[in-house]
Amino acid sequence: MDRMRKIVKTGHDHVREGIARAKDMDFFEGEAHFIGDYTLDVRGKQLKGKKIFIVSGARPLVPLLKGIDTAEYLTNETALALQDRPESLIIIGGGYIAAEFAHFFSAMGTRVTLVQRNRRLVPDEEPEISALLRKELSKRMEIHTNTEAVEVRKTGSGYTVVAKDRESGLEREFTSQKIMMAAGRQSNADLLKVENTGVKTDKRGYIVVNDYFETTKKNIWAFGDAIGKKMFKHVANREAGLAWHNAAHQEKAKMDYLAAPHAVFTYPEIASVGFTEEEARKAYPVNELLVGTGRYSKTARGEAMMEEEAFAKAIVKKKEGTILGFHIIGPHASLLIQEVVNVMANNGDMWSIARAMHIHPALSEVIVTTLGNLEEAE
Repeated sequence: MDRMRKIVKTGHDHVREGIARAKDMDFFEGEAHFIGDYTLDVRGKQLKGKKIFIVSGARPLVPLLKGIDTAEYLTNETALALQDRPESLIIIGGGYIAAEFAHFFSAMGTRVTLVQRNRRLVPDEEPEISALLRKELSKRMEIHTNTEAVEVRKTGSGYTVVAKDRESGLEREFTSQKIMMAAGRQSNADLLKVENTGVKTDKRGYIVVNDYFETTKKNIWAFGDAIGKKMFKHVANREAGLAWHNAAHQEKAKMDYLAAPHAVFTYPEIASVGFTEEEARKAYPVNELLVGTGRYSKTARGEAMMEEEAFAKAIVKKKEGTILGFHIIGPHASLLIQEVVNVMANNGDMWSIARAMHIHPALSEVIVTTLGNLEEAE
C-alpha cells in the first residue's frame, strides 16, 4: 500500500510540474461551478471561455440507507488510504469495483462479505462468466446476491448491516469491522451546475452528448466519466483525443464503443469487448448470429495449467463473419482479448484471426478454438 501511494503521489507531482511549466495555460485549483453562459466561478474568480471541455468525472454513489449518514464507510477512493488491514469487511455492491476490492481484501486475509442487490455478480458480463466468478470467489468469501442492504448500525468496534432478500423479503444481519460502499458511480455534473450554462443531463445526472461529444450547448464538449458511457480510463483517453479533434476540425470523428474493451481484475480475471449475447440478440435477428465457446483446457497450454473452468465466448454475425462480441474468464484474460480488440477496431473479420499463425502451446490458441466452435444461435 505504501508503494502504491508513493507511485500515485509521484504521478500527481509530475502532472503538477507539467502544468506549472506549460506555456499559455492557467491552473485554478478549487471546486468550480457555472454561474452563466460559458462562465465559471472558481473560489470567487470568474472564468470565461469560447470553448469549454467538461471532464468532471464521477464519484462513488452512496445509497440512502438508514443510518448511513453517521457511518464511517470506505469507498474505492478512501480504501486506498488505509494503514491497517481490516479483519472483516462488508462490501455493499456487486459490480466491477465491488468484485475487484472483494478479491483484493480477501487475498490480503480480510474476511469479506459481499451484499449485492442484483441477481448476479458483475451483471454486465455474460451470465456464464458471472456464475463462474461467483463460484470461484465464494471459495474465499461470502456472497449474497438478490439481497438489498437497508440499514447500517454502529455496533461496538464495528458495524451491522441489515439486508433484505428481494424475493422472500426476509431480513438478515451481517457484522464486520469495516463497511465499503461500492454500489455504483454518480455524476459530478450536479456539483458543476452545468444547467447554468445550458448543458443538459440525463435522468441519471450524466451530461448528454452526441456522437461527437458535443453537449446541448454550442462549443461545449464533454467526455470521460462525466458522460456516463463506458467508464474506464483507457476509454476516456480515446474520447479525449476525439473530442479535441472534433473541436479543432470540420471533419468530425465518432467513438467506436463496440470495440472498447474492459477487464475485471479479480481471480479469475475477466475481459470483454463488444456485445453480450443478449445485446446481440436485441440488435440482430437470431438466425444471423453464431455463438461459440472454447475452454482453456482444450488447448495444450490450458490443459498443462489444469484450467478446467476457464473459457471464452464469441458472438459473430454469420454472413459476414464479423465479430460482435468476445468474452473471456481465466488467466491472462486482459492480454488474450487484445487480439480480438485489434480486429474489431478494424473490420471485425474473424477470418483474419483464423488465418494468422498462433504459437503452440500458448494460451492464445483459446481464441482460435473459440471461433472454431461457432454454432447457430438458438
